[in-house]
Amino acid sequence: MRTRVRFAPSPTGPLHMGGVRTALYNYLYAKQHGGDFIIRIEDTDSHRFVPGAEKYIIDSLRWCGIIPDEGVDENGNVVETASPKHPHAPYRQSQRRGIYRKYAEELVAKGYAYYAFDSSESLENERKEAESKGETFIYNYESRKNLRNSLTLPEEEVKKLLQETTDWTVRFKMPENTVVKMDDMIRGHIEVNTATLDDKVLWKRADELPTYHLANIVDDHLMEITEVIRGEEWLPSLPLHYLLYQAFGWKDTQPRFAHLPLLLKPVGNGKLSKRDGDKMGFPVFPLNWLNSDGETYHGYREDGYFPQAFVNMLAMLGWNPGTEQELFSMQELIDSFSIEKVSKSGAKFNPDKAKWYNKEYLRMTSDSELAEEFIPILDENGVTADKEKVEAVVALIKERATFVKDFWGICSYLFKAPQEYVQKDVDKFWKPENVGMAFEAMENTADAASMEEYIRAHEMPMGKVMNCIRLALTGASSGLGIADIMRFIGRDEALSRLKAAREKLG
Repeated sequence: MRTRVRFAPSPTGPLHMGGVRTALYNYLYAKQHGGDFIIRIEDTDSHRFVPGAEKYIIDSLRWCGIIPDEGVDENGNVVETASPKHPHAPYRQSQRRGIYRKYAEELVAKGYAYYAFDSSESLENERKEAESKGETFIYNYESRKNLRNSLTLPEEEVKKLLQETTDWTVRFKMPENTVVKMDDMIRGHIEVNTATLDDKVLWKRADELPTYHLANIVDDHLMEITEVIRGEEWLPSLPLHYLLYQAFGWKDTQPRFAHLPLLLKPVGNGKLSKRDGDKMGFPVFPLNWLNSDGETYHGYREDGYFPQAFVNMLAMLGWNPGTEQELFSMQELIDSFSIEKVSKSGAKFNPDKAKWYNKEYLRMTSDSELAEEFIPILDENGVTADKEKVEAVVALIKERATFVKDFWGICSYLFKAPQEYVQKDVDKFWKPENVGMAFEAMENTADAASMEEYIRAHEMPMGKVMNCIRLALTGASSGLGIADIMRFIGRDEALSRLKAAREKLG
């Protein structure tokens, strides 16, 4: 059977980097096995739907280079109409709502599910009563015997309630004291006794929508999904999903499951959250997101990360290739990835490592590409320069930068004379005797090389004189070598800056 995997996000807000990693692992698995990577939007939770979230999800994946084979068209729109390329459309569950009820009814007819007529108020009362006894209310094989459902009510009353009311649901009838035996591609063999599980709601008459449990099983079956690779948070649902496949008679075509480890906080345990990013100053989303309160959540793209660096970093959070290699192209990730080498335990996020990846990718990027990204920054700072010069500058400074946005701060003095000077450097190096020697050396030579020879020949203190000159040229005693600076700005401009510094600093 052809490998088919899916990423099925809910449009309830911006896509967390953990969700991007789930999509990435699905994509790598599909491509490695010559299969299909499918996007499906699970928007059955109408109360938590957030406008714009679906587009954000698709845009994020496209920025990362995680391109679906099915579910989204070439313009980044979720497909609504079936075609040879998208045979299982629509790919939004809300647009597939008409297909789920019959499957829910099929389970009732087979005795694997039942109708429940309990109001939300009555269930809340059950919870409060249980809490008053120090217990926890669970809708399960014991409590269902005393609640309002088709297992306890007369058949005629059930028919009447189904026709005359809408406040009812279909619940799965969890078998009593049964051991569910399961296999996970990452975690191995798992066994769970149904005595610990509750009767989950599968379908709701009020909005005629399925819950995640029914919709994802039905859609995975209809879309011929062969492996379900998803987050660890869905591991507790695995027994129910196994039982649903059995109840429908789909055991032979049931997909294999793999539950990915959590992304953890940089310090200590716990799932990585937006608050961690806010507190420590790093993004947890791929792109900027403006929430309903007008607050902007920072994204990796807008913070200056290369998408390749972001993807490489995410791939290594929970997966180990078994070698010393850390830098991978997308194709190398596809060739090397193995779901069996994904860790069972959570992966601790390191924001400094994320920056390291970007620094490495910046070094590997051509000077021409970096120049193209730097030119708009120069424009913003009122500088017009030909690309050849910008490329030459980039070649000099790229080893010093982590992001392209760092370039201006590193080399602005190559394009504009400094207007301010670092005071501690002024106090240390701008001495009358140093200034005098600096003028003598520069006025009597043509370039930096001959200037150094002049300083040595006249037994001037090299460090003091050169730092004095560097301060005049850059505004600080640090920066590129004076020879490199003078090559770009020229001797006349260098002498002009020395004179300007003398006028300002005395």
